[in-house]
Amino acid sequence: MVRRLARGVRELPRTLVEDLWTNAAQPLPRVGRPRWLDWRPAYVVLVAMCAVLLFIPLTNRYIVGFGMGVVVAVVLAGVQASGLVLALFRPVLAWWASTGAAALGAWTATVTRVPWHGIGRWGEPGAWNGPGLATQAGVVFLVALLTRPRVAVEVLVISVLLVTAWDRLHLAGAGFDHNLAYEVLVIAVIVGAALRSRGVARTQLVVQAELTAEERGRRTLLEERNRIARELHDVVAHHMSVISIQAQVAPHLVEAPSAELTENLAGIRQNAVEALAELRRVLGVLRSEDALAEGLRHAPQPTLARLDELVGNVRGAGLAVTTRTTGQPRPLPPGVELSAFRIVQEALSNAMRHAPGAGVRVALGYHDTTLTVRVTNTAPERAASPSPGVGHGLLGMRERAAMLGGELATGPTPDGGYEVSAILPVQAPPTRTEDRP
Repeated sequence: MVRRLARGVRELPRTLVEDLWTNAAQPLPRVGRPRWLDWRPAYVVLVAMCAVLLFIPLTNRYIVGFGMGVVVAVVLAGVQASGLVLALFRPVLAWWASTGAAALGAWTATVTRVPWHGIGRWGEPGAWNGPGLATQAGVVFLVALLTRPRVAVEVLVISVLLVTAWDRLHLAGAGFDHNLAYEVLVIAVIVGAALRSRGVARTQLVVQAELTAEERGRRTLLEERNRIARELHDVVAHHMSVISIQAQVAPHLVEAPSAELTENLAGIRQNAVEALAELRRVLGVLRSEDALAEGLRHAPQPTLARLDELVGNVRGAGLAVTTRTTGQPRPLPPGVELSAFRIVQEALSNAMRHAPGAGVRVALGYHDTTLTVRVTNTAPERAASPSPGVGHGLLGMRERAAMLGGELATGPTPDGGYEVSAILPVQAPPTRTEDRP
């Protein structure tokens, strides 16, 4: 106990300097600040009106009571009154300004006893008499309301010490009621601190309620994703498995199957197997509590290295596809390669569904900070047959591009075709060294 007390005494000067000087001009932090400050412009007008109402009697007291010149009285009263408005933004700095102006005015009247500019007379001195005390109490109240309790206590103690020192050194017999000043300043700090505590408690309750709502929403989303995963597994995975098995068995049901038939059935089975693998990966992501963090861990993931394989499958389905690459190909972050592959895959699927007989060009552009993907098809040779169950492909491509901070544009071309163009930012993942503080 004694050691803690001794350490507190040793650290007191540093604490006072940090609270009342180093951080005096710093703006108010948003955390823990009363919510009513969101309406601060309206309060600025109200406090400014109070400051004007106090400025007039302050000026009159400095001129008539303290015997000061008009210019000096206006300056000192203006500094004290404007401290009320400044306290809404820089409370400690406002306390310094108000206290300094009041002390300077009282010191001028009690020590020099020389009228300023030849105007005025000697009157009753007092640092915080009447309007001065009201102004100082308002500033101290705002300090207690907007800063930590420790700062409010420091400001109160120093203010009380200044009042006591003035009473003992200069105001003996002047009729200055320092007890009233004590009471007013203490009440101002108590009320301000109480309102601050209430505001902080309400802010914490709101934050806790927001966190609870966010957690509830996250759990609801996770439950919905699990439900979707179960439905996909029960319906889609079953049918894909049946397709794969039937494609494998079909050649054995035909006598002397042709090579073309065998090749097509093998392609059907291979695509079904790959679709099952992709579906299992998607189901794992849906069931994962943190899809963004865990999704990249589900392997294998398609990358641009498999683009030729994708194009080959599409060509086997009868679509004429050409590819072109500009720039220097290089490994890209997994998220970029996955999104680029999916965009090309979806664009080719759309071309097969909506542009039968058209030619398709796939162009990749490697740049320093971006990867460009452009898939363009010519006008279809014949009308496309109805394709139920589609319509979310473009939305999915846009979401993939937006997730990386990129852009995606789609639309018809002048020759009657269609183009999908994406710009994906390329940023290397941070290294462990960069993550360290």
